[in-house]
Amino acid sequence: MRDVLPRFLDVEVKTSLLAILAVTSLLLLVAALRAIGAFLAIYLVQWVGNRVVLDIRKQAIDHLMHLSIGHYGQSRTGEVISRTMNDTEQLQFGAAAVLRDLVKQPFLLIFTLGYVFWEDWILALCSLVLFPTCLIPILIFGKRARGAARDRQERMADLMDILHESLYGIRVVKAFCGEEREANRFKAAAQSYFSAAMKARRAQSSVAPIVIFISAVGVCLALIYANQTGMAWNEFTAFLLALVLLYDPIKRLGKVHVDIQPILAGAERVFELLDTPIDVIDKPNATDMTQTPRDIVFERVCFQYGDSLVLKDIDLHVKAGEKIALVGASGSGKTTLVSLLLRFFDVTQGRLLMDGSDVRDYTMTSLRQHIGLVTQDTFLFNNTVAENIRYGNTDATQDEVEAAARLAHAHDFICEMETGYDTVIGEHGVRLSGGQKQRLAIARAILSDPAILVLDEATSALDTESERQVQLALDEATSGRTLFAIAHRLSTITHCDRILVMDEGRIVETGTHEELIAASSTYKRLHDLQFGIV
Repeated sequence: MRDVLPRFLDVEVKTSLLAILAVTSLLLLVAALRAIGAFLAIYLVQWVGNRVVLDIRKQAIDHLMHLSIGHYGQSRTGEVISRTMNDTEQLQFGAAAVLRDLVKQPFLLIFTLGYVFWEDWILALCSLVLFPTCLIPILIFGKRARGAARDRQERMADLMDILHESLYGIRVVKAFCGEEREANRFKAAAQSYFSAAMKARRAQSSVAPIVIFISAVGVCLALIYANQTGMAWNEFTAFLLALVLLYDPIKRLGKVHVDIQPILAGAERVFELLDTPIDVIDKPNATDMTQTPRDIVFERVCFQYGDSLVLKDIDLHVKAGEKIALVGASGSGKTTLVSLLLRFFDVTQGRLLMDGSDVRDYTMTSLRQHIGLVTQDTFLFNNTVAENIRYGNTDATQDEVEAAARLAHAHDFICEMETGYDTVIGEHGVRLSGGQKQRLAIARAILSDPAILVLDEATSALDTESERQVQLALDEATSGRTLFAIAHRLSTITHCDRILVMDEGRIVETGTHEELIAASSTYKRLHDLQFGIV
């Protein structure tokens, strides 16, 4: 050491400034390259994870938009949102967390394994005799982690569903003093999620300590072997260092195996959603409906929902411009019948024809472009008045939007709003009255210029003045169009060309208002009951 130090100092003194600059420049270049490499490694892994999530979410929303109405009748909104958002997010976190170790650790394991066998293959075998033991906790806790992760995701779906229900129904919650009840429901679900999350985390956290303990046993065996064989201390130290380096990738790969289980659990739930069959689809050879539909024929139509036969042997011929009213008790099949027009469902038996062709021979997009829908439960988007009306025809000009609003008797109240047609109406149109929302929905339907208009109890929830305004709008909207009107208020359908009385999925009576009243029919009994006629 004493001899080396003067020589080192001598070299240091003689080193030129140019050499120092060259060395420092090389060090800075290496540091820069390493920094760039580290940035790219982190960024690219994150890019891959986020890109996977983006692609899956795009695929999920495409799939969700094409699932039938029947699917949503059986699904919880919170569950669907959780699978689309939360479960896909798990894939992104997982990809970022494990991808780097999956790429790096196998190479480090092979390199280190080769070194320890090259150094002393007998000692390596003694040290690695416990290696298969490491697989046992990895497999056991990996299985537990997967099950716990799936349970955690399901608890998250429950949590989101309760939150969605509580906020969507906040008026009902407050009206019935249910704030504490809903808060307690959410807290209980949150506690359940916490328990499931900690169970998953416990399984994930158990592998590394067990592998560390097993590796320590391996080191002890190596130490005993080295002592018995008289191995030089410096050789054993080098071997021991390599052995420690060998167990580190084993530990990390074991952790990767366990960490990847929540990803697989999330992937299972996402792909279960994506694998949900779409039961109402276009035929491969379906054509666009280019002509305006005129005659509509229900030919021995039956529809079964699950085990329940909802419609039974419906025979009906409707001519262009005819106004048809549907009345009957709740559950008699009225809404299902008009839903078949829009192909929200497909008939189970029989045929539904438009101009002599089965509606299934047309593409659903072109079919629905000829049909306008106004329902009792009006849905409006958290957007401007104009954009809500324009939803019926996204290419419509402002003049066309205003013309539709005038026909719907909505123009005057829109102009009285703070920014007119540019007023944002809030979530579900919260800033509007029931009658105003209905008239916007009618304007939206008018703007699509449908040949067929479907009104599903469009005025049943309105007060007398709002009903009068909406009825005027409907009279304008239905002029010259084929109309299917479902109504509980019989006063709104007396002008219809035909009234169909439905009971348990069948059409039991048909005729005009006057004919049905004169015949002392079921319709007359409904009419007298509604108007208090004894």
